[in-house]
Amino acid sequence: MQIRTSTAGDWPGIFGFYRKIMDEGQTYAFPQGQTLEEARPWWMETLPGQTVVAVADGRIIGSAKMGPNKPGRGAHIATASFLVDPECRNRGVGRALGEYVIDWARQENYHGIQFNVVVETNEAAVRLWQSLGFKILGTIPGAFNHPTKGLVGQHFMFLPLRPAAPPGH
Repeated sequence: MQIRTSTAGDWPGIFGFYRKIMDEGQTYAFPQGQTLEEARPWWMETLPGQTVVAVADGRIIGSAKMGPNKPGRGAHIATASFLVDPECRNRGVGRALGEYVIDWARQENYHGIQFNVVVETNEAAVRLWQSLGFKILGTIPGAFNHPTKGLVGQHFMFLPLRPAAPPGH
């Protein structure tokens, strides 16, 4: 498997599983039923962020998007989102993308990575992020409307990449 920066030509290959995942409605609060063009700005990042793809045997099997969590005074903390083609789950694609994002954030001198929404019922993702060092800082009860489980919590997760500066510094 190779992870590389995505190109505009990769978007149709990502969109195939992007749409499946959004229409499942179990992990993202993105709109369902989007067209190829409606969905593009929801996933394809612009600078200073980027979108990458995981490719195996010439096929896109996963993608991640990353960049600053907030502009201005929050730009020193990164965020990221991940998609793995449902046909390719449990093959290490998510882990490889997660490790790539962590390395990228370190190289770009981010102080940490913040995940604003990890749906608590997405147990595989929660375990993966915890195994990579992320901590659950809190859970917002009932913040995600799961299609079969109803209102479930959203975890707020964080991975520090460098020690926090003392107050006033």
